[in-house]
Amino acid sequence: MRIVFIFIDGLGLGENDLFINPCANPEIKLFHFFITDSFPQKILFGGVVKPIDAQLGIPGLPQSATGQATLFTGINAAQLLNTHLSGFPNKIIRELLEKHSIHIKLKNMGKRPAFINVYRPIFFEKGPEALIRLLSVTSIANWKADLTFFDFTHLHSEQAIYHDFTNVELIKRGFAVPEFTAEKAGQILARASQNYDFCLYEYFKTDWAGHAQNLNRAIQLLVQLEQFILTLLNNINLSETLVILTSDHGNIEDLSQKTHTFNPVPLVAWGKHSEKLINKVESLIDVTPAIIEIITRKKVN
Repeated sequence: MRIVFIFIDGLGLGENDLFINPCANPEIKLFHFFITDSFPQKILFGGVVKPIDAQLGIPGLPQSATGQATLFTGINAAQLLNTHLSGFPNKIIRELLEKHSIHIKLKNMGKRPAFINVYRPIFFEKGPEALIRLLSVTSIANWKADLTFFDFTHLHSEQAIYHDFTNVELIKRGFAVPEFTAEKAGQILARASQNYDFCLYEYFKTDWAGHAQNLNRAIQLLVQLEQFILTLLNNINLSETLVILTSDHGNIEDLSQKTHTFNPVPLVAWGKHSEKLINKVESLIDVTPAIIEIITRKKVN
């Protein structure tokens, strides 16, 4: 079986309030399921959604570095630091990722994992060592597992996609790359993911939109994002693939504040073993162990 993991930064489960939560807008189809109080519940394409904890037992607003490190290792990084760490990993978190990331776990098991996001030329020109303090959790994990970093060659040959899957952000910066529709990008991810046992895609424009507090922009972004996801689901064999969607903390679901939120985040699963995953996960800590157990068919203590 294969796993496609869609990581969406800054997406929590919010209130049914049209004025602060773009997910409550009637234009939204997929993310509209993220506002109900009745969980778990069935959603489009036979998926299941439930809330999971992002607070991790530590006071303060959940943040990206510790939330993502917890999500991709199965170890409570916020508890390790006794605080929530925003932005980029510090030395302790980098060492945690080097030893315990899902990337390295799967690689050591003989599986083929991939982080399918494309990187700009500056990353390859300077190298990860020079940029280490500016590298995300996912970048550190990919680097320390010695996995491929995809470049513009892979983008042009439609083997990988950029974090802004339309490439509009790249075009604005003057790069000669094709502009993709959400549907085109979803098709590319569906096709590319079939080359791997575990394929991770990261999308973080949701977190940017949450901090910007622009409701119309957030609605347009979510409509485009759900077109991308629904196209992926429509072009993948869910009888042999598990598709997972989750986040590290809330943000975009409450535009009344500029910061992250205390809200739980959604865990969504479609396809093979989706019910098993949903039943095993209650917080960010549980996601990686559940994936390892499912993909290897072995219980993880």
